[in-house]
Amino acid sequence: MKRLLMIAVIAFAASQIIRPSRTNPPVDPKLEIGSVLAVDTVVTAIFDRSCNDCHSHRTVWLWYSNIAPVSWLIAHDVNDGREDLNFSQWGSYSAERREKRLGDICKKVTKGDMPGVPYTLLHPSAKLTQADVQAICRWTESAKRN
Repeated sequence: MKRLLMIAVIAFAASQIIRPSRTNPPVDPKLEIGSVLAVDTVVTAIFDRSCNDCHSHRTVWLWYSNIAPVSWLIAHDVNDGREDLNFSQWGSYSAERREKRLGDICKKVTKGDMPGVPYTLLHPSAKLTQADVQAICRWTESAKRN
């Protein structure tokens, strides 16, 4: 049992050597969603609380994002989230992509797909209420018309 514990401790320590990139690229304010679309202040607050860590260049990297293997999972999720939808790069999207993403935002929050369960387990305040979902969907519909 002691050997097994020793092996586990050594493996955990060795895993700390593999460090994923945890960066926030520079933000160009002219490309951010709020510079391109009028975003309701309620929706902005929801995005800040529940979305921006994975869908912008304004990720807050908390202490546990330094500890492998959790750091690997978080970096992977943030990179995937930014690739799929990035509020910091909204101005670089084509009109078609913007419209599709607006529809996707409403669909994903309505289905409960976003924010994801692992994120809300670590960030309980990020969980969306029904009022949050309604505010987001109202805003996306309004934004698509403008």
